[in-house]
Amino acid sequence: MSAASTKPAAAPRDPDQTRIALLQAAAEEIHSHGFQAAGLNGILLRAGVTKGALYHHFANKLALGHAVLDEVLGPQLRRDWIEPLRDENADPLDVLIGMICRAGEEIDDRQLALGCPINNLAQEMSPVDDGFRVRINTLLDEWRQAIAGALARGQAAGMVRTDIEVQAAAAFLVAALEGSIGIAKNAQSRDLLMQCGQGVIDYLETLRAG
Repeated sequence: MSAASTKPAAAPRDPDQTRIALLQAAAEEIHSHGFQAAGLNGILLRAGVTKGALYHHFANKLALGHAVLDEVLGPQLRRDWIEPLRDENADPLDVLIGMICRAGEEIDDRQLALGCPINNLAQEMSPVDDGFRVRINTLLDEWRQAIAGALARGQAAGMVRTDIEVQAAAAFLVAALEGSIGIAKNAQSRDLLMQCGQGVIDYLETLRAG
């Protein structure tokens, strides 16, 4: 009997795991190439599934891209940049500074080269597809509101200056953080990213109550 004939049949793939594999593969392919240039064949190769499996879960490439925002990038943003701000007992300025420092320490060369996937999609797709634009705006607004809420709690606790307009500060911080990774990506410079991050930290230090 040949070796091939004794090989056990592959176990059927769990549909939920197939969906997760497709989303993760699509997120990686989109981050690497942009949404419009991302190829379905590359996504299928990364996920190790067939085209039929893809169309079982997603009507088309656009639906897959929207799902990447909803189910991959959105949860990542909430985990890394929003949920830590929910701690009502923490100093929000310390939390924000800690998140910036941690992001600077953890970013690798590939992430630096590719930039922020949400910001990339905002630049590429917001002008051409309302599905992307609305989703991205909702995510960024959630981030802004989390910062504003944390700063307001800090004001009430005597940690943050009361003359600060928290909505304006939150809008500036999100723009500054996204802009930092954008110009560092363009320059391919970790040093520039660190300089930008330090500038944001210096700004945050000015918000402390005296």
